[in-house]
Amino acid sequence: MSEEGEAGVDIEAAFRAPSIDPADAAAAALRERQGADPFAAPPAGLPQIVNALLAATALVLLSPLLLAAMIAIRLSSPGPAIYRQRRVGRGEREFEMLKLRTMAAGSDPVGVGTAVGGDDPRITKVGGLLRRTSLDELPNLVNVLRGEMAIVGPRPTIPAHLEHYAPFQHRRHAVPPGMTGWAQVNGRVGVRWGERIERDCWYVENRSPALDLRIIARTVKQVVTGEGLDPG
Repeated sequence: MSEEGEAGVDIEAAFRAPSIDPADAAAAALRERQGADPFAAPPAGLPQIVNALLAATALVLLSPLLLAAMIAIRLSSPGPAIYRQRRVGRGEREFEMLKLRTMAAGSDPVGVGTAVGGDDPRITKVGGLLRRTSLDELPNLVNVLRGEMAIVGPRPTIPAHLEHYAPFQHRRHAVPPGMTGWAQVNGRVGVRWGERIERDCWYVENRSPALDLRIIARTVKQVVTGEGLDPG
């Protein structure tokens, strides 16, 4: 899922959290607790060693595909094959996230709040294919090996988004960001940021190794079938 935003967006509306029933005292109390201590220790997910083993195995198996994609990028448009961008990690510490470049070299996000559409003129022909299949995210496996990301977790946001968060929304950064997540397998296309963050916060509170494996399985199904992927 690509998080870069576009201009002309009502940013406050995009990040506004879904309303809760005023009579739902439990939901209100949860948001208050999350806002008061957003980085409190969450339930455990897959251990880091398991994440690293999965990432290393995937890199070995997919290295021919990754190499082919990098060559196609270099041949189809000038510029590097790898795109680097500062993203927000666990505890809101920044790190350099790696992706395959899908836009013309020098193209930077021009706003925040919505995903880049498939008709964005900055996207190259090869980039469009990579985005539709999520192959542009394969270099994230290196971030997993570095311990900056996990296989499963909220997708890493850009620092500019943080100023638009409500206090409880920072809870999504209590865990490492992931290559895929609960929000991605539950409506990754056409979902407002506020709703995505709500699903990320639900994941943080309900995180477990079993849930992580379930998310991985659903992600594989989506990639294979194309269900719910960016139409590019």
